[in-house]
Amino acid sequence: MGTVYLVGQIAGALIFGRLSDKLGRRKLFILTLVIYLLASGIAGLSPNYAFLAVFRFFAGMGIGGEYAAINSAIDELIPSKYRGRVDIAINGTYWGGAALGSAANLFFLNDEIFAENVGWRLGFFLGPILGLAIIYLRRHIPESPRWLMTHGREEEAERTVDEIERRVQNEGGVLEPVDDAKAITVKATESIPFRTIARVLIRQYPKRTLVGATMMVTQSFLYNAIFFTYALVLENFYDVEQSAVSYFFFPFAIGNLIGPLVLGHLFDVWGRRKMIFLTYGVSGAVLALSAVLFSMDVLTATTQTILWCVSSFFASAGASSAYLTVSEIFPLELRSQAISYFFTLGQIAGAIAPTLYGVLIGDGSDRGPLTIGYFVGAAVMIIGGVVALVFGVDAERRSLESITEPLSTVRDGD
Repeated sequence: MGTVYLVGQIAGALIFGRLSDKLGRRKLFILTLVIYLLASGIAGLSPNYAFLAVFRFFAGMGIGGEYAAINSAIDELIPSKYRGRVDIAINGTYWGGAALGSAANLFFLNDEIFAENVGWRLGFFLGPILGLAIIYLRRHIPESPRWLMTHGREEEAERTVDEIERRVQNEGGVLEPVDDAKAITVKATESIPFRTIARVLIRQYPKRTLVGATMMVTQSFLYNAIFFTYALVLENFYDVEQSAVSYFFFPFAIGNLIGPLVLGHLFDVWGRRKMIFLTYGVSGAVLALSAVLFSMDVLTATTQTILWCVSSFFASAGASSAYLTVSEIFPLELRSQAISYFFTLGQIAGAIAPTLYGVLIGDGSDRGPLTIGYFVGAAVMIIGGVVALVFGVDAERRSLESITEPLSTVRDGD
């Protein structure tokens, strides 16, 4: 079932990512959320496995498209000096949902409270109920003025900007004047051909493509290696009952949630490259330390979970910064599609990790293979940080246009 959901995520990212660049951010981040919520709710009514698989696929599509559309919208609406912390915090809230789901599972999957065929269905209904509030809030988020300008809707873009300025001033905010020298002229564009996208990613910005691919692949590999096998580790090496695994996952999810909230502002203050290197590097170092202690058989289920929490505190902020990075270092006209391509690379690489680590775990009789696996995972994460430090872009507190000029820019004489 996890594979079906993963394939759905990839399909959704690729399909809705292109539609987000073509039809607008706002339409797509509402549509993808509706698809996810409806599919999740319908999955709770599944009469058989095939029915469940189909709607888990559609739920995955919604989530995959969500990553592309919402990250584009955030970057294009949030002021540059706050863009890093806001993007990282919003991406990190995924783990708030994971923590809530873990807590809910302790209740819904309790056979003493609900029948075996009832509890898991109620869990699927929880998301759509909470999602109604999110849809309501998103209705008040405007379309990206940047997207509107590049699609020939200048008047609508001006009205949106004027409304945002009025809200800021009504709340006592002070708007700094914009230097006319920074103004650029753009022309309306249609959908960007795939050959142009390939040229931009491979020929025009090869180092940025390397950074985006490396960051997404390394964080996805590490996360999936831990996330999808932590239960097996607890059961096979620490004799934790399957019914008790959720108690250990809850603090793991909380660590992942707190990291982006605490560290996010430093990506704007200290800088992108420094913080990416720090978060990727520290998370890898802590995982390497846990590998040493694991091999010595001196950890308990609790101390193992604590080390995972510390590692994920940094890794979650780093992983969120991967989405921030790929959403701000490529041209406006293909922003959502760029996110979707790197997201797909990350998901494919991440899909390998659970199978590989499942083999390394085995029946729990030999700690050696998994120890090596943890060292490999640590090295992979550290490599991701080093690549970002060397080839990354100092995007903090800079406008998106100063980071990457739009493809639709009109130069003097054009």
